[in-house]
Amino acid sequence: MAGGELVRFDVDAIRAQFPILTREINGKPVAYLDNAASAQKPEFVTDAMNECYTHSYANVHRGLHTMANETTERFERARGIVAKFLGASEASEIIFTKGATEALNLVAYGLMSEIKEGDEIIISQMEHHSNIVPWHFMREHFGAVIKWIPVLDDGTLDMDAYKSLFTPTTKIVSIVHMSNVLGTINPVKEIGKIAREHDCIFVVDGTQAAVHIPVDVLDIDADFFAMTGHKLYGPTGIGALYGKREMLERLRPFQGGGEMIEDVFEDRVTYTEIPHKFEAGTPPIIEAIGLGAAIEWISGFDRQAIIDHEMGLYSHALAGLHEINSFKLIGNAPDKGSVLAFALDGAHAHDIAQILDKYGLAVRAGQHCTQPLMTAFGMHSTARASFGIYNTYEEMDRLIAGVNKARLFLS
Repeated sequence: MAGGELVRFDVDAIRAQFPILTREINGKPVAYLDNAASAQKPEFVTDAMNECYTHSYANVHRGLHTMANETTERFERARGIVAKFLGASEASEIIFTKGATEALNLVAYGLMSEIKEGDEIIISQMEHHSNIVPWHFMREHFGAVIKWIPVLDDGTLDMDAYKSLFTPTTKIVSIVHMSNVLGTINPVKEIGKIAREHDCIFVVDGTQAAVHIPVDVLDIDADFFAMTGHKLYGPTGIGALYGKREMLERLRPFQGGGEMIEDVFEDRVTYTEIPHKFEAGTPPIIEAIGLGAAIEWISGFDRQAIIDHEMGLYSHALAGLHEINSFKLIGNAPDKGSVLAFALDGAHAHDIAQILDKYGLAVRAGQHCTQPLMTAFGMHSTARASFGIYNTYEEMDRLIAGVNKARLFLS
């Protein structure tokens, strides 16, 4: 599939590449609708990882033997695949991390020396905790001030309010590209342009966006862009941080150890060049190769065809769910992504999810690591169905029927 022409979108053929989707839960075929939390893995990915483990595994870099060279080549090839996928200028602008959370923490830690008391950081009410807590570290340790972009009732950002938040002490803007709860796709290019006008560093959490829409970090003009592998049909324990070369060179290292140093003396150390400056110790080698395979696999399809399929599923499910008394959709932004967060009047989200599980329907329930967003909407939790490349219209009908059964039972 990699490197060839785009293949025809055939959901049955796609599902055949995911053995786990043949499983039954409580005697029912599994309908996996928890993709915003973590997606399943095609055999193309697991085969690539297993092949390396069983044929040419060794630690990367500095080895002079054949297997070390082979594994290093595959590891660095994966870096190039990520760079191309995100539209980076060069592969060295890609730092392998254990996920988007570590990537965002790496940025926050690296910028700590530039933050003093009273400096301001702008984020939004729809951020995942991974793009909130690292900035709270700056607040706790250095006296930084966090300012919040409000979310409007339809799930879009209040852009007028955003523009009013800037002062001469605003230093950083960090925003999610696509909400993991609302499905809102934020106008990151416009947000970044406004941040630039105020000489702010611009950080983008691209965890969901990298899965569901094409990303071009140069067009966005992000200083940093974080993504993860396990939502992109790749393995856990791997993600990537894109950073402009000049910005990565500006950051201080996140961790110390082997690989990230040039020289070590008793009284000083010097650091190596990017990207290795930020990759201390043995990296997630096989996972990086798996991420590269996942990107090759997804890139073999017409991305617009995937978007159309996922949004077709979303629209079909939403139309049926709207017929259910007490159903409430959370987030209805124009041109949103395929994430459907909802509530039923008088029912707890956990109870909804447990009833759906009885019918083989896997959904997420809770606050989805977005407590400020839940507070803004006056809610404690929601149920969430999120759709991927392998989901079907039959599964949407099962979801509609399952939610209706939950309503009848819980009422």
